[in-house]
Amino acid sequence: MLKKEANEIVGGLSTPGKMPCPSINLPAVACVTGSKLAKVPGTTCHGCYALKGRYRFKSTKIAMDRRLAALQDSRWVRAMVVLMKDRKHFRWHDSGDIQSAWHLARILEVCRLTPSTQHWLPTRESKLLQYLDPEVIPKNLIIRLSATKVNGAASRSWPWTSTVSTTTKTCPASDQGGKCRSCRNCWDRSITNVQYAKH
Repeated sequence: MLKKEANEIVGGLSTPGKMPCPSINLPAVACVTGSKLAKVPGTTCHGCYALKGRYRFKSTKIAMDRRLAALQDSRWVRAMVVLMKDRKHFRWHDSGDIQSAWHLARILEVCRLTPSTQHWLPTRESKLLQYLDPEVIPKNLIIRLSATKVNGAASRSWPWTSTVSTTTKTCPASDQGGKCRSCRNCWDRSITNVQYAKH
């Protein structure tokens, strides 16, 4: 399969300016948990960046809807593997989240088939991780369970997490023009929690 065909199958990858790598985004309104949290003040999804700015452009919405529909394509895993070739890092979902256990299983398969790529999967879908043994996750993948409340504690149900704070941070992006630059902490399994500044 050529990259051109793979791009057509998955609906293309997204290119968030902050990231040192491409991503793949889905509509934030389709987030199972996040779409509910977005309506609750004080949660990390309230005022979601993926419901504002360039994510509201018609062309962006069309592209995200296309990627969401593409998850049903039987060739999706193979196409994603083709698109991972020669990529050192990949971030799943700069917008959107895991849709189902079936979707998560397909992501895990992509990661298993691309051992040379370091994958980072942030999620708020704690129920989908409930029966997933961290030991069976491919070593080139880190799944970070995101906190649901601003200034809230990291989850104790999963070994790798992220939190959002109005006072402290470990993520340097806000001091670097909103970019990761050389930082790869989100992909690093030795770092149990990454704390983002509220933005």
